[in-house]
Amino acid sequence: MRTKRLFVLITVLALSIVLTACAQTNQATETQSTTDANITTRVIEHAMGSTEIKGEPKRIVILTNEGTEALLELGVKPVGAVKSWTGNPWYSHIEKDMEGVENLGDESQVNIEAIAALSPDLIIGNKMRHEKIYDQLSQIAPTVYSNTLRGEWKENFSFYASVLGKEEEGQEVIKKFDDRAAELSKLAGDKLKTEVSIVRFMAGKTRIYLGDTFSGKILKQIGFARPASQQSEAFTNEIGKERLKEADGQVMFYFTYETGNGEGTAREKEWIEDPMFKTLEVVKNNKVYRVDDAIWNTAGGVRAANLMLDDIEKFLKSNKF
Repeated sequence: MRTKRLFVLITVLALSIVLTACAQTNQATETQSTTDANITTRVIEHAMGSTEIKGEPKRIVILTNEGTEALLELGVKPVGAVKSWTGNPWYSHIEKDMEGVENLGDESQVNIEAIAALSPDLIIGNKMRHEKIYDQLSQIAPTVYSNTLRGEWKENFSFYASVLGKEEEGQEVIKKFDDRAAELSKLAGDKLKTEVSIVRFMAGKTRIYLGDTFSGKILKQIGFARPASQQSEAFTNEIGKERLKEADGQVMFYFTYETGNGEGTAREKEWIEDPMFKTLEVVKNNKVYRVDDAIWNTAGGVRAANLMLDDIEKFLKSNKF
């Protein structure tokens, strides 16, 4: 009899343990289902189609220089980014905020294996730069692309803000920039009539920068005039010394793309010291100013845009226009 009672007791205890475990399992499943139901899903329309993004991405990879600046300005630190065109590996104006960010190679030749190793939950690229690798990137993580670069930094910034679900913050950033540009326009006054030439030296090339460029768009927004030879809304004109007169203006800003091999600097020196260059009216009037290539052109992002406004304000206040 005692043996029978013991058996019954053991059976009851075992059954109790099984039922408790089942109840806990069901509770966990219900909690997970509730959590999944609370995850927001957004469909982002972009240059390559549409991409579904679940929840709030935490491990973001960015594949353009201007995109890196956009993320930082919106308070988002990427886990990986393409290196700055100049710098080691970041531009000096962003390097403090990029500590610990993985260098993913050049913007025009990204390291796909390094991207995959980061296990990102969102990749942001650009059709102009990365169209051919879109399918590969999409297999790693949800991937969205802006369309083009050059002078489109504000449009791209708004796109990135939308992708991150930070539209309001993005609108405020652009508003502050626009307001400041308007203030500089008032500060300039009649100096807006000054015809501003933009020239860039790089290894083996000299270019005039036109309307569809980073600096060209910003100067146009403020309201500065451009020389007749530079009023096109195209990207750039590459010139030889026989076309040097096209670089003339009432004020010239020039910048040099130097990667460290000395070739860009050598090109600048050759042209600046050429007797033909010294025949330009802008040179005779001592209105030629060297500015930072990263700020006025290469970085191409929101932080560089604001730093360019800083430069213009300094030039205006020092009566260099």
